[in-house]
Amino acid sequence: MVRRNIPRSALVACYLLFVGVVAAGVWTYGYRQALTQVAARGASDLELAGDRLVTQLQRFREFAVLMVEHPALAALHDGRGSRAEADAILLQAADKTGAVAAVYTDTAGRVLARSGPELPISLVGQDFFAAALDGTLGAGDGAFPGTDGRGYAFAAPDFGPDGRVRGVLVVTVSFGALEQNWRGTLPAVFFTIETGEVLVTNRSEMLNWTKAAGGVMTAPDGTRRTARVREAGGHTIWQQDWSAYIPGRALYLTLPLPVVGLEGALMADVAPARRLAGLQAAAAAATFLFFGALLFLATERRRALAAANLALEERVAARTADLSAANRALRHEIAERQEAEAALKRAQADLVQAGKLSALGQMSAGISHELNQPLMAIGSFAENGRAFLDRGRPEDAGRTLERIGALAQRAARIIRNLRAFARNESEPMGCVDLVAVIGQAVELTEARLRAEGVTLDWTPPPGEYLALGGEVRLSQVFVNLINNAVDAMAGASEKRIRIALDEGPKLRVQVHDTGPGIADPDRIFEPFYTTKEVSAGMGLGLSISYGLVQSFGGAIRGANTETGAVFTVELDPWRADEVAA
Repeated sequence: MVRRNIPRSALVACYLLFVGVVAAGVWTYGYRQALTQVAARGASDLELAGDRLVTQLQRFREFAVLMVEHPALAALHDGRGSRAEADAILLQAADKTGAVAAVYTDTAGRVLARSGPELPISLVGQDFFAAALDGTLGAGDGAFPGTDGRGYAFAAPDFGPDGRVRGVLVVTVSFGALEQNWRGTLPAVFFTIETGEVLVTNRSEMLNWTKAAGGVMTAPDGTRRTARVREAGGHTIWQQDWSAYIPGRALYLTLPLPVVGLEGALMADVAPARRLAGLQAAAAAATFLFFGALLFLATERRRALAAANLALEERVAARTADLSAANRALRHEIAERQEAEAALKRAQADLVQAGKLSALGQMSAGISHELNQPLMAIGSFAENGRAFLDRGRPEDAGRTLERIGALAQRAARIIRNLRAFARNESEPMGCVDLVAVIGQAVELTEARLRAEGVTLDWTPPPGEYLALGGEVRLSQVFVNLINNAVDAMAGASEKRIRIALDEGPKLRVQVHDTGPGIADPDRIFEPFYTTKEVSAGMGLGLSISYGLVQSFGGAIRGANTETGAVFTVELDPWRADEVAA
C-alpha cells in the first residue's frame, strides 16, 4: 500500500478554510441573535413613540368633545349668545391647549365662532366634517392654516334639544408643534398617512418624503432614493445613504396606528449587532487558530521525530549490536514521550472540566448569597417560636410561624425572580408601597446590621408612597444595597447607613453609607465586577439590582459623597388612571 504524504501547505489551507467557515457561521448566528434583541428594543421604542403621538392627539380630541357643549356655543343658535364672547372663549381654550385653531360652525359650514382668523378653506366636503354631521367624532389630516402643511383636525358634533346635530366644533393641531418635544430622541422614527407621505418624524430631513413599496422614498423635490432591502433572520434590513443622522444599515420596523389613521416606522441601527457578531466570530476564529497552531506544532514535532527515527534506523542497520541496543533505548524514550503527551492531554481535559465545575460552584454561591438573608431570618424566627412555646405563649409562636411561612414563600419568590432575571423574564408590575418594601428590607438585614455594629437612620414617612414595580424584586434591590453598604464599611471607624425617601416627578430612594466610596463608578453595575475578596462575593448583587430597576422603567446609579457612597433608585409613581388607559 502506497502512502501519500499530503503537503503541509494544503493541510494549512484546508484548516484555514475550515476556520473561515466556522467564523462565518458564528457571525451569522450571532448577528441574527443580536438582531432579535435590536428588534425587540426597536419595537418597544416604536410603540413608545406611537403611544406618545396618540396620547398627544388625544388631548385635542377630548378638548373638542368637551368644548363643543359649552353654553356660550349653544347660545349662538337661539340668538341669545354673543359672538365676541364665544370667540374669546374659543381663543382662550385654544391658547391653553396649544391648538392651532378652534372653529364652531353650523351644519351648513357657516362659521358661528372661531378662535382666530377665519380658515381660508371650506370645511364642507371634508371627511372629518361629514363624520361630525353624521353624529360621530371626525378626525383627519390635512394642510390646515398655521400647521405648515402638517396638520390634524378633530370635528365634534353638537346635538340640539331634538337630538339632531346643530353645529360642529373643529379643532386643528400642528404636528410640528407636537414633535418638538421628542425630535432627535429614540432611533429614527417617522409616521406616514395612507398615501405614504411622512407627516411626523424625529428626523427633520425626512419631512414630507413619500414612502413606497420596495424601500423607495421620494423627496419633496421629486428625487427618488431607493434603499437596498434584504431579509436577515426574519427581519427586514434597509441599507441607504440618505442622511448622516439616519443609520446607513438599519432594522426596519412598522406599527399601524388605526386610532389616528397613521402608520409608524422605525429604523434602528444594526451596527452594534454587527460589531457584537464580529467579536463573537473573531473570538471563535482566534480559539480555533490557537488550537490549530498547537496541533500544527505537535504534528511538526512528530514529523521531526519520525525523520530522526528513520535516520537512526538506517544507521543502526549499518552498525553494531550496541547501536541496536541504543536504538531500542531510543524507541523506549519515544514511547515514554508519547505517553507523557497523552497524559498531558488528559490533564488538560481534566482542567477544562474542573473549570466548568468551578463556574457552576460560583453560580451556586451567588444564589446562596441571595437566599442567605431570608434563611437566616427563618432560623431566628424558628428559635423565637420554640422559645414562645416553652414559655406557654402559643399566640406569639403562631405569629412567628406565620412569619416563617411568609419568609419561606419569599425565598421561593427570590429563586423565581433570580431565574426570571437570568431569562429576561419578569412578574407583572403593579402598585407597590415603597415604605413597606423598605421596611421589609430593613427587617431582613436588621440582624446583620446589629452584628456588624452599623447604625441605621431610617424613619418611615407617614402615608403611602406608591410606585410602579414588583414588591419582591424591589425588596431584593434594597436588601442588596444595604448589604453592599455594610460590606463597604467593614473597616470604617463610623458605620452608619441613612435611607431617605423623596417624592417628586419620580419617587427617589437614596441609600447613604460612610464607607470609602466607589472605586470605579462606571463599572459598579457590571456582572461579576467586585472589589471584595474572592470568597466574599461574586459581584452579581448590583448587576441584578440594575436589571430589576430597569425592568420597572426606573433608574439606579451610584456616586461618591464627602462621607462615603450613595446609591439612588428612581421609580415612576403609581397612577391608576394611566394604567387603566
